[in-house]
Amino acid sequence: MERKKWLRRKPESMLDWLVIVFAAITFYMVLYNGGYVLGLLQGAIGILTPFAAGVVVAYVINPVVVWSYRFICRRHPKLHWLAMLIGYVVAFTIVALLVYLIATQVVTAIEAFAANLNTYQGNLIRMLRELQPHLPDSVDVDLIIEYLDDLTKIVQELIKLTLGSGDQIMGFFNNAVDTFVLVFTALASSVYLLTQKDKLLRHMKILTRAFLPRRVANNVLRICHQANRNLTGFFTGKIIDSAIIGVLTFVMMTIFRMHFAPVISIIVGVTNIIPVFGPFIGAVPGILILLFIDPIQALGFAVLILFIQQLDGNFIGPKILGDSIGISALWVLVSIVVCGDLFGLVGMVVGVPLFATILSVVKEVAEWCLRYQGIDKEGNPLDVPPQAEAAAVPAAAPAGAEKPEKTQQRRDRKRNMRS
Repeated sequence: MERKKWLRRKPESMLDWLVIVFAAITFYMVLYNGGYVLGLLQGAIGILTPFAAGVVVAYVINPVVVWSYRFICRRHPKLHWLAMLIGYVVAFTIVALLVYLIATQVVTAIEAFAANLNTYQGNLIRMLRELQPHLPDSVDVDLIIEYLDDLTKIVQELIKLTLGSGDQIMGFFNNAVDTFVLVFTALASSVYLLTQKDKLLRHMKILTRAFLPRRVANNVLRICHQANRNLTGFFTGKIIDSAIIGVLTFVMMTIFRMHFAPVISIIVGVTNIIPVFGPFIGAVPGILILLFIDPIQALGFAVLILFIQQLDGNFIGPKILGDSIGISALWVLVSIVVCGDLFGLVGMVVGVPLFATILSVVKEVAEWCLRYQGIDKEGNPLDVPPQAEAAAVPAAAPAGAEKPEKTQQRRDRKRNMRS
């Protein structure tokens, strides 16, 4: 006897009708009070933000913890705390080094830029004077130079204000209670998540199988596993790729004796984590900085970035990332634009692996719908072998045969529910 599908079966008991009525009332209330529901969701998101940050921290540190537990601790259960300690020490060391390098290089660059601003302005004005005979008559070089004089004064005042208020800005961030609560909660929750990772995953699997039908639960767990694989592969490969690009940019800028190589290389390496738009976002500050120092260097840096990004897109990136994404460049662009508009910078970073997971699910659903309709991707009927067709049709039960035991038990349960 063909088993009824839970989505297609007709309501037969009072419990079925109550569930339908309750779902309809809930859907109507959500639509009628949309603004209030969105406000509650925003409040809940604000409350859960520290815990979400803890999930991100645990997710980033987990590969180091797994590697340390496997190769250093030799999978000894009592040494799991040592693997976690190694993971946090490595993460904090990397973050501290990046903050130190960025802070020192930015301060040094601002001071050097402020000290030589007049020289940079003179170089730019001299270049404009040399290009004046080749420019159209509509371009007023004297007006541009006048704007540069005003811009120089404004930049000098901004630099003085920035350098003079650095202590106040750092003191404000250090004394912010909300920031402290967020950081402390994120770290504490990440420690708990890494400690109880296997237990939490087992509970989530149990709950999924308990409240969902078997086939739906298996599909949900499979999709979650695929999303985890996409995110892990993408982030690990992208971080390694960005580090290589940052080091390569620093080496090339040092070879060509370009100014501010350390700070510009760090900016290029960090922004390279963002797919597609990251290289351009990282190149713009470098071009603007070098434009004041030497326009020829700015042009050379732009050509250098184009060369490095072509090298990354055609050789370095495919070797490191491999098939961890598995979607075309068009969908990468769509995922960055959509997720970036919805979730900002974080959406631009995590949008690609999430979109890859969604597209794989849509592909599987589309293939199932085609098989359900009995057609292939081109709309042609599927050829069903006679043996499979005969196996798909259940044999008719002989007259007077007893009902299967499972069918009888199902009828007994329905009878009890009606009573």
